Amino acid sequence: MIEFENVSKTYPNGTEALRNISVKVDDGEFVFIVGQSGAGKSTFLKLITCEERPTSGEIIVGTKKLTELRRGEVPYLRRIMGMVFQDFRLINKMTVYENVAFAMHVVGASSRDIKKRVPYILSLVNLEEKAQCHPRELSGGEQQRVGLARALVNSPKILIADEPTGNVDPALSFEIVDLLTQINSRGTTVLMVTHEHSLVKHFQKRVVEINDGTIVSDVCNWEVDA
Repeated sequence: MIEFENVSKTYPNGTEALRNISVKVDDGEFVFIVGQSGAGKSTFLKLITCEERPTSGEIIVGTKKLTELRRGEVPYLRRIMGMVFQDFRLINKMTVYENVAFAMHVVGASSRDIKKRVPYILSLVNLEEKAQCHPRELSGGEQQRVGLARALVNSPKILIADEPTGNVDPALSFEIVDLLTQINSRGTTVLMVTHEHSLVKHFQKRVVEINDGTIVSDVCNWEVDA
């Protein structure tokens, strides 16, 4: 569960990124976060991961009140989250297998668990045959699937995708979101920031729109179409 209670965020330069927003995402939901550039979408995600702290208000993730979280506890909070980025953020000198395995090394997984888990996750994203390739040998869509595999390999409760289709072809965008919906169907909560309205219309999910730092709508997609 993720809950924002009257949350505002003002940066040191005076920019008011979010203004008194309240929203709740239940376990197992899939939510699109939409809005124009500069609306506050990225700040919303950064507050969830504790990359930024709110100026006022309360944020709860699971059972944790983030305003009470000490800096040393943040890495443990992030272990329940998986992150997928627009720019992939793969390590070019590592193979596909090594990129995904690295995420398990970071949290102290055993070599035995890594050898068992990584091939399984690669099969989920249809990349088992690319395990020994390097990122530069892959298409944009394949690189994003590696990023998705890396985000999933530690079985996160929450998957946060920040414009994950921004650097792939339109046809591949639907493939990426379809994978995210499959992951969601297994119980993982998914938050996806996007500006692609075709995806939002195609996948019948909840849509939260942020504009000028406030939530201006929060509806199910069928209501939007209606």
